[in-house]
Amino acid sequence: MQISENFTLEEMCKSAYAKHCGIDNTPGPIEKANIYRLVLEVLQPIRDEFGEPIIVNSCFRNKQVNDGIGGAKNSDHLYGAAADIRTQSNKLPDNMRLWKCIIRMMEEGKIDCRQIIFEYGRRSIGPQWIHVSINHSGNISKNNQIVYIK
Repeated sequence: MQISENFTLEEMCKSAYAKHCGIDNTPGPIEKANIYRLVLEVLQPIRDEFGEPIIVNSCFRNKQVNDGIGGAKNSDHLYGAAADIRTQSNKLPDNMRLWKCIIRMMEEGKIDCRQIIFEYGRRSIGPQWIHVSINHSGNISKNNQIVYIK
């Protein structure tokens, strides 16, 4: 099901772990609503501004999937309110361009995120992926928090 010009519900729920283990990773109505908000308010605007394809490594994860991959106990992914994204090339310098685009958009008020996390990689070169999330009823509200994970 197409959510926006460049994103589908299926890609927001895909999980190699769920597929491998035969786990149904279908979101409920609240999680689905969060996914739609995440795509329409954050991911599609980033894609439009960046001008290149964005790959979603992970978005919605049900509890069984999240536990199985070692996700945080109260991860925003459980609520369909977070996505781990990267560039199509997945080269750190290209991911850095995406990171800078997201930060600029946030600073200009074009997107509003709960958290933006630079995941692994090196600050001088770029992240392995970028976690973007929105506020939702399952977690304490945050406003454009920037985090670096080594």
